[in-house]
Amino acid sequence: MKAEPFTPEGYDLLVREFKYLKEVEKPRVTREKQVAAELGDRSENAEYHAAKEKLRHIDKRLFYLNGLIEKARMIDPATLDHDRVHFGATVTLETAEGDEARYTICGVLESEPEHGLISVHAPLARAMMGKEAGDEFTIRLPGGTKTYEVVSIEYIPVFSLKKHIRTEEDFGFS
Repeated sequence: MKAEPFTPEGYDLLVREFKYLKEVEKPRVTREKQVAAELGDRSENAEYHAAKEKLRHIDKRLFYLNGLIEKARMIDPATLDHDRVHFGATVTLETAEGDEARYTICGVLESEPEHGLISVHAPLARAMMGKEAGDEFTIRLPGGTKTYEVVSIEYIPVFSLKKHIRTEEDFGFS
């Protein structure tokens, strides 16, 4: 089983979603299914079949999340060398054409490429690992070969960079 890196915040979010589905959502939908079953003929009972389908989706998600939790490896970027690119680094890159881009390397479930949060497994993230400010590297991407220079390396908590962060309220906890 291959360990999957998570920031402490990402791991906490994963566990909260699992707990919410198991302790709140699944019992609620189970009650819906029981109420619908009491209405009579299950073969033509749309509410019963809908609740049954919801339970299937919840169980699949619980299975998936449980697998992630079992293989999760929490990495606190604050404990890493900040002179080099590591997991959790926010890296400003400059292309040979002078364009700048900023990426933060995070776990698979934390990634949002449209917001510059890229998975630690992404080719660009792998190419940046271990580099220092001033280092250049070339990478072959789907759009062609690109050369980048590492302009700066910062360590900013991933969740302060996200546009929307799921909270306990999103999972039904207050």
